[in-house]
Amino acid sequence: MRLVLLGAPGSGKGTQADLLKARYGCIHISTGDILRRHLKDKTELGIRAGGFMSKGELVPDDLVVEMVKEKLREDSADSFVADGFPRTLPQAEALENVLKELDRPLDAVVFLQIEEELLIRRLIHRRTCRRCGKIWNVLTMTGGTEVCPECGGELDQRGDDAESIIRNRIDVYRGQTEPLIEWYAKKGILRSIDAVNSPEETFKEIQVVLGR
Repeated sequence: MRLVLLGAPGSGKGTQADLLKARYGCIHISTGDILRRHLKDKTELGIRAGGFMSKGELVPDDLVVEMVKEKLREDSADSFVADGFPRTLPQAEALENVLKELDRPLDAVVFLQIEEELLIRRLIHRRTCRRCGKIWNVLTMTGGTEVCPECGGELDQRGDDAESIIRNRIDVYRGQTEPLIEWYAKKGILRSIDAVNSPEETFKEIQVVLGR
């Protein structure tokens, strides 16, 4: 299985990627995770990318493509789900070229649809565990507490989850990522899902459209 998950920030791409990984054993390629790892390790790419991420802007294509290429080749990813990549047409074209080289074409692109105001509510209440790194929503998943239900670690709000930055991220998404929907639709591999329901219900819908 080789999938790309498309959707605005907060649409649930990371959650669905985790569920797909657990169910089918595929590698999870998350540009967010890759970027944060580079930031933590203070690599040259991480330092350059950090300036864009802190303002809610998309990291330039050349940086993201370089990181993803490295990840695909390192893990020999024959089965994967890509979350947060590609985000632009140049990235999509670059991914297509890399997968051609590796002889691993995409099976499907799943588009998670959701209304803007719901996205904003989700992201404002999103937290990341400082200890285990798992992402939670304090309204719907932790009962309002700021403690990780899994490991008991302290939950932290990402700097780019402030409302002003969130709205900017959604505007950037509309301008640069939405064109991918039409691009993949023309290739006949786009599958659209209503992502307003619970993660479990959304996952069931994904399994239905994938025929798995």
